[in-house]
Amino acid sequence: MTFPINLCNEVVRTLDFRCQCAFARAVGYNGLEVAPFTLSPTPHELTASAIREYRAIADGEGIPIAGLHWLLAAPEGLSITSADEDVGQRTLETGRGLVRLCAELGGRYLVHGSPGQRRLEAGDDNEGRKRGIAYFAAMAATARDAGVVYLIEPLSRRDTAFVNSVDEALEIVVAIGSPALGTMVDCYAAATDGEDVAALLRRWLPKGVVGHVHFNDPNRRGPGEGELAFGEVVDVLLGSGYSGAVGIEPFVYEPDGMACAARAIGYVRGLLEARSRRARSG
Repeated sequence: MTFPINLCNEVVRTLDFRCQCAFARAVGYNGLEVAPFTLSPTPHELTASAIREYRAIADGEGIPIAGLHWLLAAPEGLSITSADEDVGQRTLETGRGLVRLCAELGGRYLVHGSPGQRRLEAGDDNEGRKRGIAYFAAMAATARDAGVVYLIEPLSRRDTAFVNSVDEALEIVVAIGSPALGTMVDCYAAATDGEDVAALLRRWLPKGVVGHVHFNDPNRRGPGEGELAFGEVVDVLLGSGYSGAVGIEPFVYEPDGMACAARAIGYVRGLLEARSRRARSG
């Protein structure tokens, strides 16, 4: 038993979309996890014909669009916590459009990270959190209607002060009470804040609350390019019967995005093969 491994497509965004798909399939990925800003400066406004074309390209290259992430980077000026009503309305409309986009592209999940679009202003922390939670409630309703899942991504305290742990994300998920809203684990974010990633997964996976995992190292590079022991993380995922996907999401690409993406999938596939061999011989 294993799990699908998807490439976060901004890693290879210097390629056109068809080449992104062909490259990801050729080096061993199961799908693309798409950052909407790589498709358009206004991705929530893509026409039906443009969406059909992107989906047809992915299908034709034999690699599905598994989901979306890095949701609110485009258009500029969005925020789920802002006190500005116009900003809040534009953000809400964009988010709803992205949920529909995900479904129309054939994706099954959206990962809400977007640290720059969920900052809390000094003196307005509590109200900002309330606005953010209201946004997640609206996304849960839209995701339910679209047949996809909206996942709140806990981020490092270095990047935002709003939702920094699975516990905090789950408080929001439970309060909203929608099966279309969940959470996930980002290895970089968790490890940067001092979490033992394998232990974190051991704690939460049996409870069925982790819907996705991002593989990245605390040094912001790909899995296998730093000190995080991904072998143990893989063991926990497989040993728990994890049914979600893994997204490869480095932020630093050395020497370039394609090399980084190819190295990452080779490393993770190697870990999976080593575990499979141990299981057969044991």
